[in-house]
Amino acid sequence: MNRIARPVTHGIARVTEAALGPYQTAVVRIGFAATWLLFLLREFPHRQEMYGPDGPWSWDLARQLVATNHAFTVLMWSDSRVWFEAVYLLAMLSSVLLLVGWRTRTMSVLFMVGVLSLQNRSVFLGDGGDNVIHLMAIYLVFTRCGQVWSLDERRARRARAACARGERPRPDRVGPALWGALGFALALAAGADRMSSGWLTLFWGLWAMQGLWWYLGRRALHAEPRLLLDVVANLVHSAALLVIMAEACLIYSTAGWYKVQGSRWQDGTAVYYPLHLDYFSPWPALSDLLSSHGVIVLLVTYGTVAAQVAFPFTLLNRRVKNVLLAFLMTEHVVIAVVLGLPFFSLAMIAADAVFLPTSFLRRLGGRVARVCGRPAAARAHRTPPAPRGQQPPTGEAAGHTQVGSRA
Repeated sequence: MNRIARPVTHGIARVTEAALGPYQTAVVRIGFAATWLLFLLREFPHRQEMYGPDGPWSWDLARQLVATNHAFTVLMWSDSRVWFEAVYLLAMLSSVLLLVGWRTRTMSVLFMVGVLSLQNRSVFLGDGGDNVIHLMAIYLVFTRCGQVWSLDERRARRARAACARGERPRPDRVGPALWGALGFALALAAGADRMSSGWLTLFWGLWAMQGLWWYLGRRALHAEPRLLLDVVANLVHSAALLVIMAEACLIYSTAGWYKVQGSRWQDGTAVYYPLHLDYFSPWPALSDLLSSHGVIVLLVTYGTVAAQVAFPFTLLNRRVKNVLLAFLMTEHVVIAVVLGLPFFSLAMIAADAVFLPTSFLRRLGGRVARVCGRPAAARAHRTPPAPRGQQPPTGEAAGHTQVGSRA
């Protein structure tokens, strides 16, 4: 009986005591924030035609569709050009701040708002990569994706170091001010009846839990409630991480099995045809060179199907999984160059990053830190987290990741 209870107890303790996969979720955060930011920057000259008042999909048509499918987008609050520019700039700013990990709890929510608002404004512009970003923007809200490689982590580390030296950390004023400003904006939106009851409940819940987390973090007498919030946040984080992994497996498995049913994939010629489409040929000479070799087309066609179908099953073996993961990432790099789909490929690589080994990510973080000339950062990425139950010195500084607000 003890042989059964011991692994179960160990598993429960591992899930509740700390957030699983801190490096993997950090890479997913950085990857999707960078992908969305680069997309917004590239389409900045065309933003009015794609999502703004000058687009063929007019504001009235978008409002009728949103009234039918109940999709969330703040661009339906006003047809003003100024409002559109403000939302577009907010989407870019939240992407930058989420990328560097500044107030990740808040920025993950604003990042989701920016992604949903723009994509749901013009639903016919998206492709597979946009769908992945759409889903992952929602999942990231419930993860503790700022524990490593973030400004929040650096701020919390400095606060702990100050406490270790017997110094009093500087009080956090930015966090409460940001929390109050967003609460005021949310109250205005609620008073103007701009959001459905479901979205209002979600945003008010996140806002209230964020305030509770900050308050308990400043009061040493509330150690047990704070610890309970930490346990709940870790459970929610683990559930969201599991959903992200399942989503990536579902994408590959469904794509692979649908390809199996296609006659062009069965005879090994499917890859040949997109290489001769003008829309997918940014480098015609390169496309012609690849398509002129029948053996290469055959191997790539069958290899793609085999890799996508087999990927979910390779998770049972770490070495095979890592080899196939490297193959899929390389394939996406080739797709980005040869077919001219950089943002689709970046989104898929960011989703695949959730399966990267922790040891590889730690070495990668150390090398990046050394290249940037920051040996202290290279050491910091190996710094163990604070012991469970230890009270952080400040609310926002120590609660540096998606925490109680995810409950």
